Amino acid sequence: MEQCLILVKPDGLQRGLVGEIISRFERAGLKIIGSKMVKPDKELLHKHYEEIGTMISRNGQDKYDFILNFMQRGPVLAFVLEGIEAVVVARKIVGATEPKSALPGTIRGDYAHMSYAHGDEHEVGIPNLVHCSGDPKEAELEVALWFSQSELFDYPVAHETFTQPKK
Repeated sequence: MEQCLILVKPDGLQRGLVGEIISRFERAGLKIIGSKMVKPDKELLHKHYEEIGTMISRNGQDKYDFILNFMQRGPVLAFVLEGIEAVVVARKIVGATEPKSALPGTIRGDYAHMSYAHGDEHEVGIPNLVHCSGDPKEAELEVALWFSQSELFDYPVAHETFTQPKK
């Protein structure tokens, strides 16, 4: 089974959208195998954004600083999803990174609207509610950065317990 890191960013928590966001992944059949609330420091965010390369590196220093400042506005809810092609499925649910380009029916398309141009003009990070791993390799690195193995759990979901062959 593939794993995927999801971060509900400070704006998602501040707007009270955590339940809605989680329910979309669960309705798609993805299983939450670990979760925690974290107040990320600059070191963790540096590793996440620059070393793993999930969004932007220091070659766009202003944008990098906007993102770091935005991600430190409050806590984030970090969780790991597991499922068949979990990254692709989760990215469809999340929608395009730029909220104004995200399709209706996606998390960002339904609950966010800011453009990159507006963020640049006002020197702010884009409030796009969630981070989602970009590909399976990135997901492996991100999950290991945000979670220890002891924080991840293996358990059957309801449909697995009802479909197990009798012994």
